[in-house]
Amino acid sequence: MTTVAAYAAPAAKAPLERTTIERRAVREFDVLIDIKFAGICHSDIHQAREGWGEAIFPMVPGHEIAGIVSEVGPGVTKFQVGDRVGVGCMVDSCRECDNCKAGLEQYCTGGNVGTYNAIGKDGEPTYGGYSEKVVVDENFVLGIPEGISLDEAAPLLCAGITLYSPLRHWNAGPGKKVAIVGMGGLGHMGVKIAHALGAEVTVLSQSLRKQEDGLKLGADHYYATSDPKTFEELRGTLDLIISTVSAPLDLGAYLSLLKTDGALVNVGAPEEPVSLNLFSVIGGRKTLAGSGIGGIPETQEMLDFCAEHGFGAEIELISADQINEAYERVLASDVRYRFVIDTATI
Repeated sequence: MTTVAAYAAPAAKAPLERTTIERRAVREFDVLIDIKFAGICHSDIHQAREGWGEAIFPMVPGHEIAGIVSEVGPGVTKFQVGDRVGVGCMVDSCRECDNCKAGLEQYCTGGNVGTYNAIGKDGEPTYGGYSEKVVVDENFVLGIPEGISLDEAAPLLCAGITLYSPLRHWNAGPGKKVAIVGMGGLGHMGVKIAHALGAEVTVLSQSLRKQEDGLKLGADHYYATSDPKTFEELRGTLDLIISTVSAPLDLGAYLSLLKTDGALVNVGAPEEPVSLNLFSVIGGRKTLAGSGIGGIPETQEMLDFCAEHGFGAEIELISADQINEAYERVLASDVRYRFVIDTATI
């Protein structure tokens, strides 16, 4: 066991505070990572405040982890000391179900083990990236290519793969008209990736406040959803819409923007149920879908893709004592576009 410093929420809705946690000793197939940077994801806030249901406390959030390997177990073959690595939203799965065997560990039928707010196979709670070090099985560690700096790579481990996976699955590319709803931590990555895949990219945001940024990151068009004309003008024109927002939307209005056989894919998860008139999907044979992160092979593919195209996330680097302030700023949409903690300040 190793004792490391971390920032934890002691109870639901309580401010995060500096504390210490125990990390397990390195086992045969484990990798010990010195965490350099940890992204702040909106889902950290949902979980620390029990917005998605009962949670485990004390909670050390953080599933956008970038760091350097400092020790490996004797059976490890994929990594060595000094490697640049990342850890995303999960640290284990059953590895035996059809989904796991297909590299879709995020959909493990027995449930994958979350990087934090979960119970590992050893019966111990998992603690995330707002900490100095983490020990992870090599099969759930990703290699971060040299082409991306570690601070800009950290948010790719959740925000990047959460957008890459559905964009690939629904074949975003040349000749496809793709819209990204929300221009935040997830949405800005959707714009970059969809553009790099060759799609025609539209941003649907509440206002035009971030229009200049959106166009700079690769959007071809930018519309305000607060303007009713947007829904008239874009009716029936889009192949794929990916909603990144965690507020409930008028799904019918967004479905009306799709062409026949178009898909509206949700990657943002509102805390409350949403309603839908089924005629919105019946007319036009439309699909209302969801997507969750990506499997380990696809996450590695995404990191390599981003490095090849020369981009990471747009970040604002903060010290650990700014985490609580950063949470409030995320809720106020006051970040461009992802807070990343410099873990040297923990």
